[in-house]
Amino acid sequence: MIPRYSRPVMTAIWEPAMKFRIWYEIEAYAAEAQAELGVIPKSAMPAIWSAKDKEFDIERIDAIERETKHDVIAFLTHLAELVGPEARFVHQGMTSSDVLDTCFNVQLLRAANILHDDVHALMQALKRRAIEHKDTIRIGRSHGIHAEPTTMGLTFARFYAEMERNLIRLENARREIATCAISGAVGTFANIDPFVEAHVAEKMGLEVEPVSTQVIPRDRHAMFFATLGVIASSIENIAIEIRHMQRTEVLEAEEFFSKGQKGSSAMPHKRNPVLTENLTGLARLVRSMAQPAMENVALWHERDISHSSVERMIGPDATVTLDFALARLTNVIENLVVYPDNMIANMNKFRGLIHSQRVLLALTQAGQSREDSYRLVQRNAMKVWEEGKDFLEELKADSDVTASLSHEALEALFDLGYHTKHVDTIFARVFGEG
Repeated sequence: MIPRYSRPVMTAIWEPAMKFRIWYEIEAYAAEAQAELGVIPKSAMPAIWSAKDKEFDIERIDAIERETKHDVIAFLTHLAELVGPEARFVHQGMTSSDVLDTCFNVQLLRAANILHDDVHALMQALKRRAIEHKDTIRIGRSHGIHAEPTTMGLTFARFYAEMERNLIRLENARREIATCAISGAVGTFANIDPFVEAHVAEKMGLEVEPVSTQVIPRDRHAMFFATLGVIASSIENIAIEIRHMQRTEVLEAEEFFSKGQKGSSAMPHKRNPVLTENLTGLARLVRSMAQPAMENVALWHERDISHSSVERMIGPDATVTLDFALARLTNVIENLVVYPDNMIANMNKFRGLIHSQRVLLALTQAGQSREDSYRLVQRNAMKVWEEGKDFLEELKADSDVTASLSHEALEALFDLGYHTKHVDTIFARVFGEG
């Protein structure tokens, strides 16, 4: 995490003070359950809960860890300094992973809640722009080449639908990660009653892990980080479209260029798509963190710690980066400057070629074979490509074409409205409204 690509609401989840606070809550709720079971005296609970309003000394914990070489023991030692003799009743029957894994899942759950709000905010921005530009005609492209007309609204709607799928994926990933394990050294509950796990899970907003070893199974985390990677890929998908539209030769839309903003240290005229280029890079980072999460699934026997160093980094880095990227993309979409006149100008650059399929179909319906129809249309289309001719005029001058289609019939085939007649149907499918 670096401040440049971080937002405080997400980074707060991963601060040491928050981590130790969650550790404390897990330990205290576990002790509370143990007291209810009669394993420890209920009289110990006021002292244990007395640390609720105290600040943990992070420097002190770090100093103890430098000696013990064990982070949970360092924390428990400092907790004992705050709680007093009753601290001996804390961590009864538990192992370090009970605390570490449950805490990690609490942090991921909280991060997922923020990301959920981020995706939803992006969807709302995309929806607003889709409705605004529902009928703004632009050329559709395949292979980067002019294809047939579409609308800018459909472009936004397509991205909305993609993000809606990501929202569902994130909700599934959030459920997947929201489990708690307080099951002891190898997950057998030999030294701790399952009631303790259920109690802690309820208090921390989690579900019990059906079967754990010394750790919560890492396939859950693999699925979570893979989902973040998919969302990042969708961010890049949108960013790439905007970057293309902002190219000088295209200029159908561009990132908002604020007063006083500079595009280049050398060329004062430049207005570069720096935000979406940045998003492309951030997406690469988030995706890169899915791979080690998948490799963490295979641990030795009931546990090893090969996953630990990975998760200490990818937990905060992936969630903080994705949170920042989603917020940045939402801002880009909300402030994107769209140029409808340039869209029309671009579409007309090749003087009617975009209607070639409709002419092809009309010729087949008029009795020509598909092979002959294709040959006739392509023959005239190539004159537009190579000689700058007008497609409609070339078709009208081709006797093989006019033998099947009159001038009036050909002119009718060049109606742009033909290509947008089902936009409302698509919008109803995406947004559930007319």
